[in-house]
Amino acid sequence: MKQFLLIFTLICYTMISCFTELQAQSDIETGTENEYVLSVGGEGVTLDDFKHIYGKNNRDSVITRELLDDYMELFVKFKLKVKEAEYLGMDTVADYVKELEGYRKQLARPYLVDMNLLDELVKEAFDRQQEEIHARHILVSVNPDALPADTMRAWRRISLLKARVDAGEDFTEVATSKGGSDDPSVKDNGGDLGWFTAFSMIYSFEVAAYATPVGEISNIVRTRFGYHFLKVDGRRDARGEVQVAHIMVRVPDVTDKAMLESSKATIDAVAEFLQAGETFESLALKYSDDATTASKGGVLPWFGTGKMVEEFENTSFALEQNGDISEPFLSSYGWHIVKRLGFKELESFDDVRNSLKKKVSRDSRADKTRSSFLKKLKTEYGFTQDARRTSNLVVSVNKTDSVFHKGHPIENVYKSELGKTLFAIDGIKTTVRDFIEYSNGQKNRGLNRPAEMILKSLIHQMVEEKLLAYEDERLEEKHDDFRLLIEEYHDGILLFELTDNKVWSKAVRDTSGLEEYHANNSELFMWPERLDIAVYTCEDAKLAKKVKKGVKKNDDIEAMRRELIGDRPLAIRIESALYPEGANTWGDTVFYALEKGTFDLNRKAPRFMTFEVGEEGIVLIHVRDRVPPTPKTLDEARGQVIASYQDHLEKEWIMALRRKYQVEINTAVLYSLID
Repeated sequence: MKQFLLIFTLICYTMISCFTELQAQSDIETGTENEYVLSVGGEGVTLDDFKHIYGKNNRDSVITRELLDDYMELFVKFKLKVKEAEYLGMDTVADYVKELEGYRKQLARPYLVDMNLLDELVKEAFDRQQEEIHARHILVSVNPDALPADTMRAWRRISLLKARVDAGEDFTEVATSKGGSDDPSVKDNGGDLGWFTAFSMIYSFEVAAYATPVGEISNIVRTRFGYHFLKVDGRRDARGEVQVAHIMVRVPDVTDKAMLESSKATIDAVAEFLQAGETFESLALKYSDDATTASKGGVLPWFGTGKMVEEFENTSFALEQNGDISEPFLSSYGWHIVKRLGFKELESFDDVRNSLKKKVSRDSRADKTRSSFLKKLKTEYGFTQDARRTSNLVVSVNKTDSVFHKGHPIENVYKSELGKTLFAIDGIKTTVRDFIEYSNGQKNRGLNRPAEMILKSLIHQMVEEKLLAYEDERLEEKHDDFRLLIEEYHDGILLFELTDNKVWSKAVRDTSGLEEYHANNSELFMWPERLDIAVYTCEDAKLAKKVKKGVKKNDDIEAMRRELIGDRPLAIRIESALYPEGANTWGDTVFYALEKGTFDLNRKAPRFMTFEVGEEGIVLIHVRDRVPPTPKTLDEARGQVIASYQDHLEKEWIMALRRKYQVEINTAVLYSLID
C-alpha cells in the first residue's frame, strides 16, 4: 500500500519536484539562467531548474502569465512542504535514508554502462531478430575457471575436431563419433540446433552464427559451456509469432510401426469429426493427450521460432488464416492437428526498443557494455596499476600451500609491500594492505586454480568495484537528469511521509475532528431530492392485482413472496429504498412523470404506477413519498467527509507554513519565460 501511495505521490508532484535548492542570494543578477525565481525560507530556486521542470510537464502548451501563476502556486506549496520536512529532520531518519538509497541504486544502473554501446547492441539485436539461422554445432566442455592445462586440452581437442570437418568429414558423423561433441543431445540430433534468432543462444555463440555464411564453418568460439564451432545450414526471414490450438495423440515410440498405425487411426477419426462439424474445443477435450491444454480447447501460448519442434512450427506457420485447421501430421511426440488462432507480424524498432533494452541488459551482452564502460572510466580517471606489486604478491602467497582456502587469509605478504600502491583511480591510491583486507573478506571460488590466477582475478574484481563506486558518487555532478530524478524521489518520499501524517492518515484517525468537521459543514454533504418507492415485479396481472390490494391493506408483501418462492421463485421481486434521480430506472420513471405532470403526488395514497414489461410480467411502483434534500449522516457520507476534511487540513497546513516560512517570488524573472 505504501509503495502504491508513494508512486502516486511521485506522479502528483513530478511536475514540481525536480529542482535544485540553492541558497538564495540577495543580489540576483538579471539576464542569466541562474537567477532566482523563488525563495522559500531562505532557500532559492534558479530559473534554469524551474524552466526545466516546467518545460518537462508543459511541452505542448503556450506559456501565459496565468499558467505560470497557477504553476507557481503549486510549486510554492510543494516547496513549503519540503522545507518543513527537512526542518523536522525527516531526511535524516534511518528508514528514509535506507529507502532513498534503495531507489538510487536502481536508478543508477543505466548510468553505469556504456550507453552508446548499449544502443548499438539493441539495434544489432533488432536487426538479427529479422532473420533466423539454422545451424549445427560441436562442443568440447570446459569450465570458465578451468586450470590452464585443462583449457589447453579442450582447445587442442576442439581444434582437432574442427580440422576433421574442414578436411571434408561429415559434420554429423564427427559430432556423434567417439570423442566428438560433449553436447548431451548430440546422440538424438547430431548437433542440430534447429532454427534460432537473437537471444536464443549465448551472445558469443550468436555472434559466430550470424557472422558465418550458409554452408560455411565458423571459427572456434568460447562460451561458459566450453569451446564450440558451428556450421550454418540456412538463413531465412523471421516469421513472427503465431498462436494455435492443437489436438495431440501421443506416440510413445514413433519407430514402433504398430503403435504408429493405431494412433494414426485415432487422429484420422478426429479429423473426420472436425470435417463433420464438431468443434475443435470439444474434440481437444475428448481426444487430446496434452493434459495441460486439453481442458482449454487445446490452446497454446504464442510462440515464435525455436519454441516448438520443427514439424509443429512449420505446420503452424503454414496456416494462412485464423481458423484454418491443418491435416494430421507427425512429430517426435506423436500425431497433431493444429488450428490457427492468431498471427503477429514482427514489430517495428520503436515498438520494441524498450523491451529489447531490458533484454540486452539481462543478457550476456551486458558484460560487453560493462567492460566497455570500465575501459572508458580507466581512461577518464587516469587509472594506473603497478604490475610489480602483483608479482610480489604472487611470490608472497605461494609460500603458503593453504592460501585462499577456507579459514586461511592472506597473511604472509612482505611488510615492506603493505604500504605500496597497487593501483590508483583519479590519484586516489589503493595499497597492497587495502587489497589484502578486501580479499580476505571475499568468498573465493575456483580455489583449485593457481594463486596467481586467483590474485589477478581478485585484483580485477576490486578494480571494477572501485571504479564503479567512484563513478557512482559523481553521477549527480555529471548528469543533470539523474540529479533531478534523485531529487524527485528524495522529495517524493518526504512528501509522502509528511502529508500522510499531516493530512491523509490524520483525517482517518482523527475521529472527533472528523465528527466536528461534519457537524459544522453538514450543508456540504446533502442528499438530493429522493423518492421513497417500492417496486414490485409480478409474474402476471393476477398476482399484481393481489399485491396492489395487499399494499393498500398494509399486508406483508415480503411474507407473500416467501410463500410463493418454493414453487415460483420469480413470482414476486421487491426493490425498496430512497432513490435520488439517476440511481434507479423505475425511480427515474417517476421523476420524469412528475416533471411532465403525468403523475400527481397529491392524489390519495397509496399511489401506484403500473407497467407491463413483456415476459417479466407486471411492474407496480408504489410511490410512498417525495423527500426533500436532507443532510447525510457521517456514516452515509464518510468517504466524502474524509476527502473534504483532508482538503481542509491541507489548506490549514499550507496557511501555517506560509506564516512560518517567508516566500518571495521574483515575478519579473518568472514572466521572462513568456515569449
